[in-house]
Amino acid sequence: MRAVTATIPRAPFLDAEAIREAARSRRMRSLSPEAAVWLAVVARIRHEHTDYDALMDDGYDRDAARFFVADDINAVLDAWGARRHVDPADVADEAEAAAEDADEDGEDTQEADRGA
Repeated sequence: MRAVTATIPRAPFLDAEAIREAARSRRMRSLSPEAAVWLAVVARIRHEHTDYDALMDDGYDRDAARFFVADDINAVLDAWGARRHVDPADVADEAEAAAEDADEDGEDTQEADRGA
């Protein structure tokens, strides 16, 4: 999937492969390749390269946890050569849009967040 290389040209191989797999998942089929890759990139970084899961375990709600890790996500995006960033003010909107897409496909929204 060329969209991965175009979006994050300097991503480590293992991360890029996991992102490719997530972007090809059934729940992402209704999205453009670029949108699927972007959601998979942000989710991979959020879960594997930030304290997001620890914040969730500590009782923060999803939007608050996403807000607190947005700068860390952007730092990884910079290191991976991305030209796009997450906006801390928009993380709630992004989560809602992904949840709506998953709902339309009949998927559980929490499962979509964890696996994307």
